[in-house]
Amino acid sequence: MNTSMQKTEQFSIVDLFSGCGGLALGFQTAGFQIMGGIEMDQSASTTASYNLYWKKGIDHEHFCGDITESSSDILEVAPGSSPVVIGGPPCQAYSRAGRAKLNSLGEDRSFHLDSRGKLYEDFLRFALELDAPAVIMENVPESVNYNGENIPHTVCEFLEENQYEAVWTVLNSADYGVPQIRERVIVMAVKRGFGEIANLPAPTHNRHSDYRTQYEARFPGFKESRFFREPNKPEKDAPGWVTVGDALSDLPPLFTDPDQPYSLTKLNVRLPYNHEPQNDFQRRMRSVADKVSGHAFRRTLRDFRIFNDMAPGDNYLNAIEIANVHFKRALRERRVTEKGQPEEYRRIKKEFVPPYSADKFIGKWRRLDPAKPSHTVVAHLGTDTYSHIHPWEPRGISVREAARLQSFPDDFIFNCSMSDAFKQIGNAVPPLMSEAIAKAMLTNLNAVKEVAR
Repeated sequence: MNTSMQKTEQFSIVDLFSGCGGLALGFQTAGFQIMGGIEMDQSASTTASYNLYWKKGIDHEHFCGDITESSSDILEVAPGSSPVVIGGPPCQAYSRAGRAKLNSLGEDRSFHLDSRGKLYEDFLRFALELDAPAVIMENVPESVNYNGENIPHTVCEFLEENQYEAVWTVLNSADYGVPQIRERVIVMAVKRGFGEIANLPAPTHNRHSDYRTQYEARFPGFKESRFFREPNKPEKDAPGWVTVGDALSDLPPLFTDPDQPYSLTKLNVRLPYNHEPQNDFQRRMRSVADKVSGHAFRRTLRDFRIFNDMAPGDNYLNAIEIANVHFKRALRERRVTEKGQPEEYRRIKKEFVPPYSADKFIGKWRRLDPAKPSHTVVAHLGTDTYSHIHPWEPRGISVREAARLQSFPDDFIFNCSMSDAFKQIGNAVPPLMSEAIAKAMLTNLNAVKEVAR
């Protein structure tokens, strides 16, 4: 007799290079159990452990240590267990920003000499040691050309040689309900006998326009790799991309006047929402939260007046023009000239005008447009928030607003410094996109098969 049977076993995951836990959170939401994880940064490891285990009453934690000096034994995986291995090896050696920083430090620090460019090898080593039934690796699109090498292709080739079916693709988080255009390479692999890569993540949102992202234009060239698959297209009637305004409008106002005194709100302070949730995204972010924490922003006194006059989408060139208008007005009001009072002139200029080069900083400042998704949230937020200026208040975004733009729910807590929180958020995989990846992988592992009896 022929019967249709479906695997229903609960799959577990091991989370490598976990950061603060964005990738693991999406898998956990999709039904995977977290068996363990590794993260080198203590603050990020603590954030992940608190949100993935401790606040749920689970007596467990992510291991904090160097994966290159460790084996899978440190995860204390139960004998006979074969967890799915997920993770995002560090991207600094691949990304444009990381390469530029390394190259600026001298020839001996060039990006192609950065050992972090080979950390995917330790990721794969753990996957084989754990006999993982499936593997998911995330990284920046620039990894397709690391000193002439296509890293996703190399990873897929290695996995294929070790009995996996493997593919790689480029996903845009905005297609999965994240209020941010963020393109990332995703490698998905299933070990032979456990399933097949029949499904890529299903988009939930549509751009409803002819807009093309930076890496979509490169899809034809990516097809030179036999492992590359184009991502799925969203349904035509799917809701439109979630915008910055959709994402942030219910959060409490913090700073409405550039001349009001700055007040630091500690990250553990819980504030009431501005109003009831207005859309599905806000309802999803507030599913169990009645108040919101982590709503603190940076003290940038010189620039609040500039931010106030910037229009949505304005960059540093616009900011400099605005600053010079303020500067010249102050000179007239104080009756100061460069020739007459040179020292006072220089002091006032420092008070009003940012000192950065317009040639190098064009894209470093940008005011968010409330009618569009955000541009990519980056780890540099840990240093400053000029790249993401609030769309209607004269300030940089808060920690909670950055978390919203990455789709972290409001009950995801950052028990750390503001700088660490911004860095962790910028380095993370958006949980909503991760959840879509997890659901696709769960379908691939639980494929319905006809079994003859």
